Amino acid sequence: MSTTDPTPSRRHRLGEPDAECRYPVLLADDKCIGHVFRWHGAWFAIAAGSDTETRIGDGRLGRDGAPQHLVDAFDAGRISPLPLADCSLAAAAPDGPPPLLHPRMPATDSNIKHAHEVLAKLAEYRWTPLGGYPGSDNPWLLECQFDGWTGVKYWSHLRERRNRLPSPYRHPGCISADEVRARIAAYQKK
Repeated sequence: MSTTDPTPSRRHRLGEPDAECRYPVLLADDKCIGHVFRWHGAWFAIAAGSDTETRIGDGRLGRDGAPQHLVDAFDAGRISPLPLADCSLAAAAPDGPPPLLHPRMPATDSNIKHAHEVLAKLAEYRWTPLGGYPGSDNPWLLECQFDGWTGVKYWSHLRERRNRLPSPYRHPGCISADEVRARIAAYQKK
């Protein structure tokens, strides 16, 4: 999901995601009317001043529908916009390192074990997590250790599969694939 310029026909835009990958929905005057986020393929909306999550839909329907749901509620007078600084949702770990698991992930022995394995691989591939491990197919806010780029990635796109290393392409503007292969030891072993 792009957080750059809004589609010209839309009255809203999405701001930068927080550590739990929740995007603020902003009106033209940068007033926040709530947040939207994806979890296990479904999209949810949270109105400004509320902590109630409303499931909107799956896939494209949800991705486009979740922000529109908030705009429609605003137009109907059910949401009062807030300055972005006042609209932020409580973060799982406001100071210090992120938690091991995303708040939605149950702290089972299996999830804890897998999270430790994934964090070790992230370190090997030179990514820094900015939120707790959300599972393989949920958005995760990460920082690239090569250039400080911060953005949303999915562990399912970064992990090894069928004994093959992940793509050396990291994000727009990062170092070249050849440089990635030269700087990350895992690529030199194969």
